[in-house]
Amino acid sequence: MKIIVVCGAGASSTFVATRLSRAATVAGLEIDASAIPVSALAADLAFADALLLGAHLGDAARAVRARAREHGVRVVDLPADIAADRDGARTLALVTDPGSATAGGPR
Repeated sequence: MKIIVVCGAGASSTFVATRLSRAATVAGLEIDASAIPVSALAADLAFADALLLGAHLGDAARAVRARAREHGVRVVDLPADIAADRDGARTLALVTDPGSATAGGPR
């Protein structure tokens, strides 16, 4: 499963993606998680199964959701305190729970 974590600049999302990958490995799941800034979204979205959307994107979030919908990519809104998920287990639960989708539906 290819997961994209999107934030404004890509810095905080790198921690989320790394922890998500680690938690997936521990759980025996094959997840390729990468962090990208909004500006790089177009190039990576066509290959994604899900997109984790940073809470701080504000107005840009609407455009990101619309792009994801065009590609049939499920969008999961990350809670503002996701950085506290030190082992990635909470983020993994968001990814693996189909009920956590906010746009686009499962792919």
